Amino acid sequence: MKKKKSLTNAYMSAMCMEFSMLLHAGVTLTDGVMLMIDDEPSKDGKLVLKPLFDTLDKGEPFSKAIRDSGYFPQYMINMIEIGETTGRLPETLKSLSEHYDRQERIAAAIKSAVMYPAVLLVMMIAVVLILIVQVLPIFSEVFARLGSQMSPLAIQLMQFGVWLRGVSTVIAIIFCIVFAVILIAWVVPEIRDGIGKAFRNRWGGRGVFGKIASSHFISAMTLALSSGLDVERSIDVAAGIAGGAKSVDEKHDKCMELLRSGKSLSDAIRDAGILSARDSRMLSLGDRSGMVDAAMAEIAHRSEHVVQEEIESLVGRIEPTLVIITSVIVGIILLSVMLPLMGVMTSLG
Repeated sequence: MKKKKSLTNAYMSAMCMEFSMLLHAGVTLTDGVMLMIDDEPSKDGKLVLKPLFDTLDKGEPFSKAIRDSGYFPQYMINMIEIGETTGRLPETLKSLSEHYDRQERIAAAIKSAVMYPAVLLVMMIAVVLILIVQVLPIFSEVFARLGSQMSPLAIQLMQFGVWLRGVSTVIAIIFCIVFAVILIAWVVPEIRDGIGKAFRNRWGGRGVFGKIASSHFISAMTLALSSGLDVERSIDVAAGIAGGAKSVDEKHDKCMELLRSGKSLSDAIRDAGILSARDSRMLSLGDRSGMVDAAMAEIAHRSEHVVQEEIESLVGRIEPTLVIITSVIVGIILLSVMLPLMGVMTSLG
């Protein structure tokens, strides 16, 4: 069934944890969902839970209830089916909760990293435009009264401001069209997914985006292993979540080839470039001690911190760069006006 709406990672994390707690407490999912409906304060939340109860009340498995509701992602459905098959549904739901919680924190870090520089950039453009369009004409009148004129640079900037005023209607129309196109691309899933795929193919394996893809892979593989899947199947599942970029998919394919050639899991993941040497060593120790899933969980936790630190570092570089650029531009505009004005005032004095 087609998804009716997109649920946030935070919502799915909380819901999976509630389901896991109910099962650990010995409460059936049918009774548990009914309790959740009674306690749910929002109307939208009841709309999500009601189809689950209707399907579970007919004696259907939980995976079918999740699938038929039309609200949940395919990855979550697949993992629940695996948990039911392996008899580890409570553990799978708890791992799903941790998985979506990690994704929510990374997504929040990305939004924060994008929002602040974007606001700063808009403010920078607004300050420069006000100087060009509003302030420079005032100084031009002052110079004219004093029988002089501004510097050539200031005159050119003022003429540019006059031109901007003349085409302001056209610029506003173009801006509205661009905004509408972006809004449509965001609302229509096919267009949004196509743009996302093109972006991942171009940038998904580089820099901070490559680290994010690795973090998604590790998180998904941790969940798959904790759900009872074998190593090769876990890599396939994780690759489906973190893939999309050609360079990232090539790493996953290389990892599978190395595994099939007899390499250990830690060596295959390290040689494929998915994990660092340090994380591969931890995974190797976990493999030897029979605690691969615990090792992967710790690596997933570390990778999340690495991604957040990388994003914070990126923002730390962008912010001063924008401030410096703004200061230089504003300084040049003011100097192009003030220096000639000081010369005029000196001659008058």
